[in-house]
Parts: sequence; structure tokens; C-alpha cells
Amino acid sequence: MLGNWFKTTILMAAIVALFGLVGAALGGAGGMLIALMIAAAMNVYAYWFSDKAVLKMYGAEEITAENVQFRNYYQMVRSLAENAQLPMPKVYVINETQPNAFATGRNPEHAAVAATLGIMQILSERELRGVMAHELAHVKNRDTLISTISATVAGAIASIAQFGMLFGGGHHENGERNVNPVIGILVMLLAPLAASLIQMAISRSREFEADRGGAEICRDPQALASALEKINNYAHQIPNETAEAHPETAQMMIINPLSGRSFDSLFSTHPRTEERIAKLMQLANLY
Repeated sequence: MLGNWFKTTILMAAIVALFGLVGAALGGAGGMLIALMIAAAMNVYAYWFSDKAVLKMYGAEEITAENVQFRNYYQMVRSLAENAQLPMPKVYVINETQPNAFATGRNPEHAAVAATLGIMQILSERELRGVMAHELAHVKNRDTLISTISATVAGAIASIAQFGMLFGGGHHENGERNVNPVIGILVMLLAPLAASLIQMAISRSREFEADRGGAEICRDPQALASALEKINNYAHQIPNETAEAHPETAQMMIINPLSGRSFDSLFSTHPRTEERIAKLMQLANLY
């Protein structure tokens, strides 16, 4: 647990430090402030309203305890939320054949979890319980807030880089440029890439922590490991048209939903499934 949180802390510090360096080099104090304000405004809006937008995007249907068809699913989430000592989130079903699930909402009091029909069809009740525990771990860890902060800083870095390209970066009071032009161009090109890589690394560390937290909530790491293996095998065989049209939502899912794009590398928002399963099987010895 401490290892994942420590890694996240280091990565968050790194992206903030990168912002400071890029801002000082290209935008100066004024450019840094403007870029941060613009990025923050965009992400504050996303933080408050993106949950409704994503649920609408996927055509998610809210269910209640009175819904007979999905009563077991609803009661499962209720039981897991009690285990996690969380408020009961809103529960949604997505009419999608690709097996996947995600959590959204700005905090535990305004959270929602969603699962596709596909995931309900291929997983056993025990495996689905492991998946929903993983999603509730994201809620408990406030990963939406963490991803919003990292997105704010990454967006600000990209804005400063664009500012530098358009206006040639900051200058000293005597009119001289702050940095060598060649170095400036390299910073403009590479800084946004570096920010994206750090942001993706943060996402991967939060997935590991949600796996660990989910195993603790459902008290069955093997169930989540088995579910991940099944979902991974199916997810890249069955296309998800909504995710293909909106790839920015891929990082929310328990498994990358983009067909043919499951690159296990620095550019992935998710860790390698095999590595996640191995860590969960190690945890299984503790239960």
C-alpha cells in the first residue's frame, strides 16, 4: 500500500516540478500563471461534471434495488460499499457487449459505478464482486481527484509549450530570451510528452492500488485476478464503439477497452494485466 502511494506522490511531485521548469523557461511567471489558471478552470469543470457526461456518453442506465433483473448486482455493490465503509454509490448498467466496468464521481458522496452487460455475462458472481470491489477502491482512494490534479498540471504544461511556440517564450527585462532557442524548441516539443508519460504512470500506480484495495474490500484477491484474466481475453476481441470514439475515457476502465491498443509500455494508462494478476496472487496468501 505504502509503495503505491509513495510512487504516486513522487510522480505528482515530478509533474509539478516539470511544470515549474517549463513555465520558468518558456512562459515566465506570467505565462505560468495564465496556463495554470486555464488548465485548472477546464479541469474543475471536468471534476464536477465529467461523471454525468461519461455516463451519458455510454448510455448508462441507473438501476435501483427495485430493479428485478439486476437486483443481485445492486445488492452486491451495496454489500461491498458497506465493507469499504463508503456511502452507497449510484449503480449503472451499460448496454455494451465488451466486458468492462468503471467508477466515476468527484468524491465518495457523489460516486457512481457502472458495469457492462458483457462483463455480467462472462464473469461469475464471485469474479464480478472482485471487479466492483476494485471500482469502489478507486472511489475510496479518491482517484478522480488525483487524476484531475495530474491532468490540470499536464494541461498547463502543454499550454505553456504552445505559448512558447506561438510567442517565442519569455524574455528578460533587457529583451533577451530566457533560454537558448534550440533548448527552448526541445522543451516545447518534449515537455508535453514528458507530462503525458508521468500522467500515465500515475494512472498505472492508481490501478495497482485499486487492485490491492479491491482485494481488501472483497477479501478475495483470486476472484479479481480471475476476472482480470477473463476480461483481458475478451476485451480486445470485442470492440467498444463508444470507447473507440472517445479514447480519453479508456483510463477509467478496469481494462483498456481500445481494440488492438493494449500496449504494455510507458504509453499505457493500465499496467500489464499479467503483472496485476501476479501481485493479486501474492496477496491471496494473506487471506
